[in-house]
Amino acid sequence: MKFSIFLNPQIPGSGYAAEENAKAKRPIGRDTESYQNLLHEVREIAVLADQLGFDALMMTEHHFHSEGMEFSVNPLMFLTDLAARTERILLAPLGLVLPAWDPIRAAEDVALLDQFSKGRLRLGVARGYQNRWMNVLGQRWHAAAARSDGSASDTRNFDVFGEVLKIMKMAWTQETIRYKSDVLDYQVPYPYEGIEGWPAQEWTKTFGAPGELDEDGKVVSVSVCPRPYQNPHPELWQPFTISDRSVIRAAQENILPWMFTPNPDDHAAKAKLYQEESARQGRDYKLGEHTGILKIVGIADTTEQAINTFGRSIPKDFAAFFGPFGYLEVLRKKEDEKHKPISPEKGDANRMKDVEMALFGTPDDVKRGIQRMLDRMPDLEWFGLYMQGQQGVLPLDTVKRNLELFATKVAPEFR
Repeated sequence: MKFSIFLNPQIPGSGYAAEENAKAKRPIGRDTESYQNLLHEVREIAVLADQLGFDALMMTEHHFHSEGMEFSVNPLMFLTDLAARTERILLAPLGLVLPAWDPIRAAEDVALLDQFSKGRLRLGVARGYQNRWMNVLGQRWHAAAARSDGSASDTRNFDVFGEVLKIMKMAWTQETIRYKSDVLDYQVPYPYEGIEGWPAQEWTKTFGAPGELDEDGKVVSVSVCPRPYQNPHPELWQPFTISDRSVIRAAQENILPWMFTPNPDDHAAKAKLYQEESARQGRDYKLGEHTGILKIVGIADTTEQAINTFGRSIPKDFAAFFGPFGYLEVLRKKEDEKHKPISPEKGDANRMKDVEMALFGTPDDVKRGIQRMLDRMPDLEWFGLYMQGQQGVLPLDTVKRNLELFATKVAPEFR
């Protein structure tokens, strides 16, 4: 098994744990001193994770978060900074929200980071569920936030995601690209018939990619440079795979799905679906292979200490910020009324522990939680530590100690 940390960077002093400070500096997301504190903490954590032997560091993409949570904005740029400070750890935007990107610009930026890090990049690709920013940045493709409800808007987002990814792959794998997309109303080159009057025709004919110019000197295709360091491109990952439709497409595209459904039986069911669809595509994965599971982890000398340390910092912000997006559903128990939403009051540390969204306790407690997953998925490839409510909320030394305990007391058991 391999181990990753998933950082949702949070500006220190934001959220309910530091309510007065967050109000005084409102909007704290535009406070430079506070942002510099975030950079310091994330850099310290990344370097420590690299030294401790964690296999990957993951970071999401969100915009306009004036409140200071999920403050990673452009994960490719952030991870470029971390690539220069680390030596071996894999770096993964989890994920790049494709319906908000130009496909060729995204392909170039991904290739650059892959080159900078000499192949340490793993590329998470996502659809984008937050309408405040997705509706703004996705407007060029008439794509709104994903709703995972099968609606026309959700299907449009789903289709745009697939088309952007298709063009990115073409840019990575083909020496030149010439393509007309009806889904995006996007042409390469533009106009598709060819660009006339390219002044450096002779230079391009001599040194450029074959086929860029036609016999009349028109630009009829383009060569996207550089190519990725990895051939043909970085391994693709996908957060956070919940719907069967997303699981199936991940298998069809050979994308590694990261799952955030707490119950081990639910994990196993999704992993089984992924395994079966992968087999239809000619890929013979074992159950859990090429699959990741994400959980909150908090370790202390006793379970009570773990809940007191980590359980106080996580639930309130999680319920207040993520709850309205539907994430409280991961806390549902079998005895809960099926059609009644989970109330924020139920989002406490004990419930998180009961449904196994969080593994709070001693190193042995955490080992048993991981083993329960392996009992159902013997070949689970990735386990991720979701650092919600830790970095930016708890003292940095506490966060570091938690990572050290996991790396030295838990991970060796499963490597």
